[in-house]
Amino acid sequence: MTTPLLLLRAVQLGVQISEMDLLTIGTINDMYTEMQNDENQGAYSTLASQADMDAF
Repeated sequence: MTTPLLLLRAVQLGVQISEMDLLTIGTINDMYTEMQNDENQGAYSTLASQADMDAF
């Protein structure tokens, strides 16, 4: 990941520059991924049943 992309994601998440020392790149990526997942809740609304697990 490039530095400008990391800074863009931090700004999108509302992370202040002073807080960047406290977070790792992985933490910011995880926070961004969760933000994207929260925006697409309809895609994650289906739960697997036992029959779905047995198919594997």
